[in-house]
Amino acid sequence: MKFYPNMYQKRIQDINYKKLKKLGIKCLVFDLDNTIALIDQHIITDEVKKLLVSLKKDFQIVIISNNVTSRVKTYAEYLECDFVANALKPLSRGYRKIRKKYGFQKQEMCMIGDQLVTDIYGGNRYGMFTILVDPLGNKDLKITSLNRLIEGKILKRYAKNSIMKKGEYYE
Repeated sequence: MKFYPNMYQKRIQDINYKKLKKLGIKCLVFDLDNTIALIDQHIITDEVKKLLVSLKKDFQIVIISNNVTSRVKTYAEYLECDFVANALKPLSRGYRKIRKKYGFQKQEMCMIGDQLVTDIYGGNRYGMFTILVDPLGNKDLKITSLNRLIEGKILKRYAKNSIMKKGEYYE
C-alpha cells in the first residue's frame, strides 16, 4: 500500500530508534514543517534539538522539505545537519540527492514525516522505510490543506478496512 507507513507514532520522540538501528537504518530523513517544528515557528524546541543531536551518534540526520531554502537552512544550521529544500515530495529527487551524497542503500534510509501524501508516499515510492507521526500543530501551508483532505479520505478508508486508524500507534 503506497500510503501505508511501516511505523506510526504520535511524535518523533516516541519512535523506537534502537529498532531502526537493528533494522539497518543508517540515515534518518526528517520532514521539517509539523514534524520537527511548527509551520510558524522559527526554531525547534530544546526537547527536539536534544533528541536530534543525540541521534547523530548513530544516524546520519537530514532535513527534507518542500519549503524554501532560507527556512530549511536555518534549522539545518542550528542542528548542524544536512538538508534538502524545495524537495518536491513525493517525487524522489530529494531522496536520490541524499542517497547519492552519502552512498546509502534505499533500505538504509528512513523517511519520517507527518503527511501520508508527501512524506509516506514519497518514501514508499523510493523504497525507504517510512514512519508517520501526527502533525505538531493544526496550522498548515495552503497547499498542505489539499493534502490533508486527501489524507483524510485515505485514513477513513484504512479505518473502514481495519488497516490503520489515526491515533492507534504501532511499530
